Amino acid sequence: MRKDKVTKLFNEALKRYQLIADGDRVLVGLSGGKDSMALLELLALRSRIFVPRFEVEAAYVRMSDIPYQCDEEYLQAFSETLGIKLHIVETTTLSGDAASKDETPCFQCSWQRRKKLFETAKSLNCNKIALGHHRDDLMETALMNLTFQGQFATMRPMMQMDNFPMTLIRPLCLIREADLQQWADDHEYRKQLKTCPFDHSSRRHDIRQIIIQLERLNPEFPFTFFRAIERTF
Repeated sequence: MRKDKVTKLFNEALKRYQLIADGDRVLVGLSGGKDSMALLELLALRSRIFVPRFEVEAAYVRMSDIPYQCDEEYLQAFSETLGIKLHIVETTTLSGDAASKDETPCFQCSWQRRKKLFETAKSLNCNKIALGHHRDDLMETALMNLTFQGQFATMRPMMQMDNFPMTLIRPLCLIREADLQQWADDHEYRKQLKTCPFDHSSRRHDIRQIIIQLERLNPEFPFTFFRAIERTF
């Protein structure tokens, strides 16, 4: 049942936010986590349906100075079974203009990964980059911005980059993380060897705990909150 739900919500997001068009070349940012793996599989399967016609490739960004271990051979094999070419590229948090002592390791890592994805997409003539952010990610970001920035905004399902010929899409934006976890379990995705060393020391982790408490207080919170978020798209 949950498998059908994931596929249904994925297709609903593509349609509701018009994320894919004929002739698109989409680069999936594959991290090795369950979300990006589910995203790659869903897009690969959808690309076999000829309306709209689009192509999919994938990229894994290796961070040379972060002790995050990922089985790259497994990711290569996983991509090959889907008929998708995986490009493994490398960068570091110490390179470029994000190498500042004033920024957190999470910001620097995210910045450099995103920058490398853009470079890779451009070299492959891709016009869209697909990221594995799900519904919970969007809710966490909205609450973080409200709490720390004093504004109500979040990541959009589709965002055209300013001054750059690239569009970011988030086809998992309607799917809850729990449903993606069940999808990963059903498909027997292999967990990676080691998670990010900063994963449990970030503000996002703290906000996640607050959302859990809000959902306990009101089980309808994820629905009402997301409806409010959608008004900002």
